[in-house]
Amino acid sequence: MRIHFEHVLCTVCRADDCLPIAVGEDFEYRTSDEEFMAVQCRRCRMVYLNPRPDAQGIEHSYPANYHAFQFNESDFGLVYRVRQRLEARRLLRWCRGLPEHAKILDIGCGDGFHLELLQRFGKPTWSIEGIDSDPRAAEGAKRRGIQIKQGSVEEVGFEQKSFDLIFMIMTIEHVSDPLAMLQCVSTLLKPGGRLIIVTDNTDSPDFRIFGNRHWGGYHFPRHLYLFNRQNLGELCQRAGLATVSVRTALSPVNWTYSFRNWIQDWKGPNWIVKRLSLESPIALTIFTLVDLPLSLIGLGAILHGEFVKEKSE
Repeated sequence: MRIHFEHVLCTVCRADDCLPIAVGEDFEYRTSDEEFMAVQCRRCRMVYLNPRPDAQGIEHSYPANYHAFQFNESDFGLVYRVRQRLEARRLLRWCRGLPEHAKILDIGCGDGFHLELLQRFGKPTWSIEGIDSDPRAAEGAKRRGIQIKQGSVEEVGFEQKSFDLIFMIMTIEHVSDPLAMLQCVSTLLKPGGRLIIVTDNTDSPDFRIFGNRHWGGYHFPRHLYLFNRQNLGELCQRAGLATVSVRTALSPVNWTYSFRNWIQDWKGPNWIVKRLSLESPIALTIFTLVDLPLSLIGLGAILHGEFVKEKSE
């Protein structure tokens, strides 16, 4: 399939003032032979794909075996079980202080992995909903026994000012217009309602080491916009959301992908490439030990942002 490209602006400051910083390939899934360019805004340091594939090209870049469509224990084994425990703890920590009959929405919920954890470990009185734009994600959720809405959050028509908590977990980097989505999220939150964003961190050591081509956070061409603490907060502020906190957190995934991409690109041994994957407990353990001390000093591989819809005066 031939991909058609389109020119875009920085989503934070709407400037067309950027520098090329990387050219890379779809190292993980090989959905295209094209090379893609990442640029960085001179004004706010936003990193984004430019030019980027049009909507049809982006859709083509998500193959049937994309991990978010079928993240399950049979395929991922120990990695699945460990992540299940860690993510359940994180979710419940973010849910502290919610009212007895809170409404929670997971945007970009994939196959419903986090929704299933909320149903299992959260309060039975909570109302939990999810939405994803891909029909294969909806099918994956059905296999878990979870019903989610398919489409974009801007078009589905959720009731305004109805949610106490909204999650966007590894979602915002995939969105073609993050500001428009966040503005919609702001209308869906109750006054005092919170938004949790989890996304890759461009102020991390793994980005500085591998950012010229092989950084796993690029996920060429699926990650369209990539953030640091400051520009993520600025974007949410433009959408009417106040920053509570933006912290870095531990994640071995980008380290694993970065080394895998580097070795693969330099035609390294295939047996090493195969062992650097999301299915490999050994690789993920090694890079957990690498990223753990970095996360403790605020240089972790991913960002955890908490934002609030301020109450009216």
